[in-house]
Amino acid sequence: MRVQWTLICALVFALLTAVFAVSNVEAVQVNLLFGDVSLPLILVILTSTLLGGLIVGLFGIIRQYKLQRRMRLLERLLREHGLPLPGEAAVAAVPDTEAAMAQAAAAVAPGPGPVAGEEQSTAAAGEAYTPRTGNSNSEE
Repeated sequence: MRVQWTLICALVFALLTAVFAVSNVEAVQVNLLFGDVSLPLILVILTSTLLGGLIVGLFGIIRQYKLQRRMRLLERLLREHGLPLPGEAAVAAVPDTEAAMAQAAAAVAPGPGPVAGEEQSTAAAGEAYTPRTGNSNSEE
């Protein structure tokens, strides 16, 4: 989902930049290190945006490379010390599925049914039988 939002924001920014650039087409004087150049403002805006995006992307790629290198180093150190990797530890910690399901079923198993005399006494009083639950608020 985060990638989708990033893509949407990038497209909106690109659209706004393009609209801004198209509305500014007059020539401007650009002072470079080696001299002055007269360029259309649209070219200056688009070139600046493109170079800025490339610089940000380059820094992102460098950061990702460093993080992956560090992750490989830490994984190698874990293996050297005989410790499980984080994903492997989670798989090993999962209990036996059938035993866990049997234990959960025993915990929620219903209790004993209604007492035989109780059912007959409520029916004899002319009331409809309703089984007791743990949350009954009957008046006695």
